[in-house]
Formats: sequence, C-alpha cells, structure tokens
Amino acid sequence: MQITRMKANHLINPIGSALDNLSLSWVAESDTAAKQKSARVEISTDSSFQKTIFDSGVRADIDSLSFCPEMKLAARRRYYWRVTVTADNGETATGSAFFETGKTQEKWSAQWITAPYEDKNSHFLVKKTFDLNKFADVRVYCSALGIYELEVNGKQVGDEVLLPGYHSYSLEMQAQTFDITPLLTPGPNTIGFHVGNGWYHSHLGWGNSGLFGETMGVICEVRGKVAGKDTLIVSSDTTWLCAHSPVLKSEIYYGEDYDARLEIAGWATPVCKRGDWKNAVSFVPQKGTAGKLRDRLSPPLRIQETLVPTIIRTPDGETVLDFGQNMTGWLEVLNRAPAGTTWSFQVGELLQNENFYRDNLRAAQAQYTYTSNGAEGWVRPHFTFYGFRYAKLTGFPEVVDPADFKAQVIHSDLERTGYIETSNAKINKLFQNALWGQKGNFLDIPSDCPQRDERLGWTGDAQIFSGTACFNMDCVAFYNKYLNDLMLEQKVYDGGVPFTVPALIDWLRKHESHSSCAWGDVAAVLPWTVYAYSADKAFLRRNYKAMKEWVRYIKRQDDENGGQRLWNSGFHFADWLSLDNYKDKNSSFGGTDVFFVASAYYAQSVGYTLKAAKALGEKEDVKYYGKLLREVKAAFLKEYFTPTGRCAIDTQTAHVLALHMDLVPAKFRKRLTDTLVKMIRENDMALTTGFVGTPILCRVLSDNGHSDIAH
Repeated sequence: MQITRMKANHLINPIGSALDNLSLSWVAESDTAAKQKSARVEISTDSSFQKTIFDSGVRADIDSLSFCPEMKLAARRRYYWRVTVTADNGETATGSAFFETGKTQEKWSAQWITAPYEDKNSHFLVKKTFDLNKFADVRVYCSALGIYELEVNGKQVGDEVLLPGYHSYSLEMQAQTFDITPLLTPGPNTIGFHVGNGWYHSHLGWGNSGLFGETMGVICEVRGKVAGKDTLIVSSDTTWLCAHSPVLKSEIYYGEDYDARLEIAGWATPVCKRGDWKNAVSFVPQKGTAGKLRDRLSPPLRIQETLVPTIIRTPDGETVLDFGQNMTGWLEVLNRAPAGTTWSFQVGELLQNENFYRDNLRAAQAQYTYTSNGAEGWVRPHFTFYGFRYAKLTGFPEVVDPADFKAQVIHSDLERTGYIETSNAKINKLFQNALWGQKGNFLDIPSDCPQRDERLGWTGDAQIFSGTACFNMDCVAFYNKYLNDLMLEQKVYDGGVPFTVPALIDWLRKHESHSSCAWGDVAAVLPWTVYAYSADKAFLRRNYKAMKEWVRYIKRQDDENGGQRLWNSGFHFADWLSLDNYKDKNSSFGGTDVFFVASAYYAQSVGYTLKAAKALGEKEDVKYYGKLLREVKAAFLKEYFTPTGRCAIDTQTAHVLALHMDLVPAKFRKRLTDTLVKMIRENDMALTTGFVGTPILCRVLSDNGHSDIAH
C-alpha cells in the first residue's frame, strides 16, 4: 500500500496559498486492501517531526477526502504533515508532504510603487539590489496591479506565467509567495519585476468597460533568515529603480508590440550598468481600484504542453502555421531577423475557403509585432495570451522552417482525474474536444472563450460546464478561487451575482448587469456540484454562504413582486441561443418563457441549498429551505401545469427542465416525456433547445427510458 495525491486545500505542496480553512486529503492505493480502516495525521514545523504541533491520534472517523485539523496557522511558516493509514486487511502506509503559509493577516511593510513616467500605459522594469550573507529560507511576497514577471539575478523565478492572474482586483488582491533561496548568492543580489497591463489595465468586454485602475504597480517584500534571525531583507519603496520596458504596447485583446532594440542586457543583475534608471514612485491605489491584499487562492498558471506546426500556403498567398488543435496560450518564435527588421503574426481559430480568417474575433486584434535587435533566440509575448489554431506570418522569408515555431499551451495547473474511452472513434474525439474546451477556458477563471473580445468568467457557462469540468479534473481549488470572487461581488449586489465573475468594473461601479436566472444560479449550482464530485465538506462550508445569499436574493425579488413563490421579474438570458424563437429570427432569446425558466431555477437553487444544509448539519436551515422549496414547487405546478399534467409552455426546454429538476409529481412524468419525444420526432429528430435545455436534454431522455432517442 502507498499514500499518493497528498494535497492541502487540493494543492500539492502549496507555498503561500490561503490556508485559513485547512483541508487535507490523500489517496491510499493498494492491490489487496479494499478501504481505509483508520488514519493518523501529524503536523510538525520540522521535516523530521521532532516538533509536532498537531497529532490526531489513530481514528476511524478521519476522512481521506477532507480532514480539517483544528489548529491556527502562523504567518510565513512551513508545516510538514504526514498521514499513516491502516487498511481493512491490516496493511499500513505513511506518506508525507508540506504546505507553507504566506503573510496571512500580517501587515505589509512594503509600499505600492510605480514608474515615474507621465504615460500611465508605459510598461516598465523595476529592480532593487541588496547585499546578503549567511542567509536561509528566503521568500518573496509580492503582487502587481497588472501582470508581472519576476527575476532574481537574471533568472526567472519559478515557472508560473501571467501573474498575479485575473480576479476581482477592486475588492481583493491576491499576493504570491516564492522561494528564491536557490537563486541567491553571498554578496550583492538583484530582484526585478517586468510589469505590463494585463487584465487589470486592459479594456475588457465588447465595449469600453473602463479599467480596474489607472496605475500599474508592484508591491514586494523579501524576507528570510539572516544570521539565524527572521529578517525583512528588502521591501518595495522609492529607492527601487525603474526603466522603460521593451514592450511598447500590450493588452489582453490587442496582443503585444515588442522592440528588442530597447532591451537592457542583464537588467535584473547586480552587474548591470546600462539603462536610464530612475527612482520609483510610491502611491496608494485609489479607492475602488485595488482591494486588500490576501494570500493567493489561484492554482498556478503554467505552460502545460507544446505543439509544433505544419506550414500552409493559402490560395491568397499567405504563410500560415497550423498547430492542429485549437488551444490557449502563446506562440514562441526563433528570431533570425537582422537588426531593425520587424515581423509579426496574427492568430485565428479556423480557415475560410482555405484562407486565414479572423472576423469571429470581432475587435480583438490578437497579434504580436517584434522588432529585432539582430540577436538570434526564442521570443514570445509577455503580458497577453491568445486562443488559436492558426497563425498568419508577416515579414518573414517566403520559406520558413516549422522548427522555428512552437505553441505553448497555458492553463491552470489542475490534476487530470477523469478518462473516458469507447469503441467509437468519433465519440472519443467528442470527449477530447470537451477536454480541450476546458483546457482552453480554464485560465485562472472559467471563461466563455479564449479568443475574441470577451474571455470573461460568464457565470452561465461556469454553472453549465461544472459537472464535466469536475469529472475531467480536480477543480476544487480552481472553483474555490472563482467562488471567492463571486462572494466578494455578491456583497456589491446584495446577494445578486454579476453576469461575469470577475465583473467588468463599470458593472460594479454602476451596480448593473447582474442576476439573470441560470447565470446567477452558479452561486448555488457550483458549490453543490463540486461537493458532489469531491465530497469535501470544508469546501462546501466555505461556499455555503454564496448559496444562501443567492436564494435570499431570489426570494427578495419574489417577495417584492407579490410573494407568489415564483420568480417573475427582472432580466433573464434564460434559454439563450435556442432554436425555437420563431417570432424573431434575429433574437438570441429562446422561445421558452423566461419566467418559467427563472422559476424552475428558483426551485433548483433552493433545493441545492437544502441539500447543502443537510450535508452540513444546519438543522434550522433544513427546516427553512425545506418549507421554501415546497412552496416554490407548488406555485410552479399551479402556474404552469394543468391538473392532468399538460405543460403550458410548449417547448422542448420547458419539458426538459420540469423533468430534470423534479418539478412535477411522478404521475405527470410519462405525459411530459411522451410530449418531449413527440416534439423531437416532429422536428426530424432534432433539438430546438438552447443554453439551459441542451446540456440536460440527452440525460433527461435516458433517465426517462428513451436512450434510443438520446442517441
């Protein structure tokens, strides 16, 4: 027997993550034992476990899916933990791992700093050189308003990209922790940040939504043991030095322009003598542009795979790279161009008439422009990413070597957990397409798309896809971060949920664009779905408030509009993009009455919150939500069904929702199912469902005896 997959809050050996609600999990693997009989968890401040500060003792009630030791964790400390498992056949095994806290609630000594340039769009380099001797366990605690890349003595720190990620910056800023001990040497050392716009300083959305903040900046503390004492070695202030970046322009949708002639060789090293360096400026972010700093929740963003292209010459004479797979990330190019030469690429998802095509990207320019300094080497974007399969080259020789290009696939670092393989190659490809859809859209948030001028955390997409996502990967930490942003923004909307999380900044400032059914219902669907796949009660308890607040919001809309126990007010996307809106072919709204859909989701969200209350042992909540659910179901039945079970809304989606969400008595189910099948047959075996009906259509058919129709 062996112990594997040891995780703290579903992260492997996390450093600097938010661990205030510590949940430990592991897997015991054995060829002969059937299950865990008992376990013992120990936590120590040293790897030899001579300084044990927690010992559960041998217990039969310890859950390997989520064990929450009752202990308070200190700031900036590494803890070692081990678990000893005894199986039902007497086998035993021990595994060990570690986790390390960040600054937790500790006050920051550092200042936010920025470059002293009038142009607030200027990307910049900022650095500090310091002397160090007799050091150990040195950490960097940092964050940025924008995207940053971190170097120490000219070497990249870690392998994460696009830091600090995309979150609800105006309400809370995530800080990261890195162990830089191996990069330091006795004597002078230099730490440097390369800072660009990122999500924080890009115009997100399909219109001018505004920026989270006008000023890009960095905050940083370097701490460690010096001569055996815990020491603040250096922190960001006005003694740090700034210079202009070779990045001339970048935004999430635009892409990036880079002039390598402006590079400062060895800029983040103690020996660098080049460059026009000026002192940094300290500032306090304007209210509403940067929230309180907190330890990170996001799993790392990393390069996960590398794809190589084939070369296409299109009928229009274009040179196009085909990477054979739609993906999210960036393109790396081996620059061979002479000094002063400018080349570029644009990316797209598909070809039209065998030519490069990008009209579906709308306003997103999704390009990269590079001016060479004559040095041969690999180059890439720094502060953006793309969704693409194809790349059109401009300014390159007529004949290019495919070995000079590689696409780096980037997504959140989540463990693959689910696999499906059938005897049908097309079905297998369908599953692979769904998996690649997840890889492409799980870049710190669950987004709608990675390519055009959106790339936002649409809440409807998140709740619809959550079950598939949790089957494919361990998404607990990923969704915990997303739900943290959601709960922060629920405070702005008094329990409501914005259409996207994080919300566009103008939406937050104006308290608009929020709380459609099926979209806002992610607040109830997501916590329960993740719990159903993970059985992690610590996760469910952390996010139970989101469920309760959402139900409170819906019930308030109900009470303010007559208290009928129906949701019959407000704006709703409902069955968005369905094929049954025959009245207006130019509309994206479905043919199913929006308040039917809203009331159905009202019942489902109350039902999931009731399930969570039962799982968590919240007895008073069980009574409250049980009564509310009965009232909502009764009102729904009275409003939309005849006494003999005929649905007043004659659409496939209406029937699918009523069956899937268990909104009708058992005696009505056959009539509803027969009517649904009849509608499908009369439509030449084709669906007319939209956003909320399609994902559950085949499941409903199979659950009600019609797998043949589903097939």
